[in-house]
Parts: sequence; structure tokens; C-alpha cells
Amino acid sequence: MFSTIWAFSIGLPAAFAASLLLLIFKPFANRLLGRDRGRLYAIDSEVNKGKYTGVGIYFMLAFGITVATFCTNGYYERIILGILGASSFFGFLDDRSISPWKEWVKGVIDIGLAVAAAFLIPFAYTSDIVSFTGSYIHIPFLFFVPLASLLLIVSVNATNATDGVDGLSGTLTIITTVTLIVIAALRGTLNSINLLFGLVMIVVLIPYLFFNFYPSKVLMGDAGSRGIGFFIALYAMILKIPFTYLIIGLPFLLDGGLSILKITIGRLTHKKVIILKNTLTPLHDHLKKQKKFSVPKTYFVICGFAVVIDLVFIAANVFLKLMGIL
Repeated sequence: MFSTIWAFSIGLPAAFAASLLLLIFKPFANRLLGRDRGRLYAIDSEVNKGKYTGVGIYFMLAFGITVATFCTNGYYERIILGILGASSFFGFLDDRSISPWKEWVKGVIDIGLAVAAAFLIPFAYTSDIVSFTGSYIHIPFLFFVPLASLLLIVSVNATNATDGVDGLSGTLTIITTVTLIVIAALRGTLNSINLLFGLVMIVVLIPYLFFNFYPSKVLMGDAGSRGIGFFIALYAMILKIPFTYLIIGLPFLLDGGLSILKITIGRLTHKKVIILKNTLTPLHDHLKKQKKFSVPKTYFVICGFAVVIDLVFIAANVFLKLMGIL
């Protein structure tokens, strides 16, 4: 393990440079990357057809190598990082396949990876969490595994469904990561290693956004969205504040999560029960088609909502800290 000073002074610039160079040159792009097929039923998906997709594998590679070098020193931690990488890699394989994978196949993979990671997290980190009032709560292993698995699955799929507007998933991930860091600092669970873990994700996403802001030139694909969805849930658990996701993850849950919920309920009831009948999901599709929002306006509305939610939540935590509750 490198010293903290070396980790921050070398690790972060190296991660940024690696991500930027990989995205600029896109090594072996013609053989390695897929081309966007357009999402079924997604609004304006045809504008992305033919663009390189799956470039998330580049920034996730930069993230993985940097974290493995500077942020992990235990056997279990490295396995969990490998599972995170597997989530991105399986998404990458789907991105480059001629036809999209069946939903049940991706579901089985998500469940398998989530359960494996949830089983190891208590050994690598802890199953203790910090409540909204600042008290530590120990979650028994038998309860922690299914709850952690559910959080990982929800985060992966909600983030994946949100990735339908240029720059949106990347920006929301940065906003969410920054907020997790601030809340962890207020609750006393932030240290130099888990801080670096979050900052690495931020610095590898910034170069991606250079190429993904409207009008996008490349797309992260499932290689990126599934990887960062896994990261967000995992990071919340590493910081011991998983319930925080229910609040600062609202942009993902409302935009992408409602789409998953609507589809799931429809399939389980054989379309006898359809929720949100007059609302298109993901919600960014509703804003674009029903409200006639442009892509940039849709981006700013959702990101603005995320910023407001996070600032209010941070303010509430600062208040609790000043009152001596945290």
C-alpha cells in the first residue's frame, strides 16, 4: 500500500490521465467496442445508432487499476473489486454483442454478482452502519447479505435505466459520490482510503463527460452504467451509510428505478396491473416526449433536482451535527 500522500498525488492524476488517453485514442475500438443499436421504446434513441458504445470499459479499467494499486490491501477487498469489474465486463460483452442479451440472463448475472459481493463485504469492511442519528448499528450477517444484495441490484439497474440522456448518468454519479463523501465526513466514517476510492471514480468520469455531453460522441453503454451502479451501492456500504442511498439516490430511483418497477409489476401480473399508465418511463423519456424538453433541458432538470435534494440532505446533516445529534 502506497502512503497517503503518494496515493493522492500520483493516483488521482494517473487515473485521470489514463481515462482521458483511453477515451481519446480508444485502442482497438473497431474490434473491441460495439455500436449502439438504439434502445427499444426509448425516445430519440435513433440519434445514437452507430455511435461507439461500451466505452465505459475504458474508464472502469482506469478506475479498477488505480483502486487496486492505491486503495485495496486485503484479499477480500480485491475480490470485491474484481466482482465490480465483472459487472462492468459483462455489461461490455452485452454492448458488443450482435443482439442484446435476454433480460433474464442479465438478471441472473446481477443477482449472482450482488450476492457474492454482499457475502464478502462484512469480511472486507464491516456490516455495521451509521444511522441517520449518528449511532452505529450492527446488521447481523444473515440480514446484511440479502439487504446488501438488494441494494446492489437496485442501484445497478436504476443507473442502467437512467443512461439515456447525454451526460446524465456520469454527472449524477459524480454528484452522488460527492454527496456520499460529505455525509460520511459529517458522520465520521470518512478516512483517506475510502475518500480516495470515491475521488478516483470522479476523476475517471470527468474525461468521459468531455465526450458524452450533448451532442455525445460516444456512449458508456452497460459497461459503464452497470459498473458505476455497482460502485455507488458498494461505496455507500463501504462508508457505512447505505440508507443514504434512499435519499441521494432518488434521481436514479425516480428516473430509472420507476422504469424497472413498472416493467416488473407488469410482467409479474401479466400486464393486469400497470402503474404510471400515463407516465413514460424512464422519466427522462417522459420529459422529452410528453413535456417536449430538449436533451440539454432534460439533463439540467434532472441534475438540478439531484443537486437540490443533496444540498437539502447535507444541510439537514449539518444541522444535526451542530445540534450534537450526529
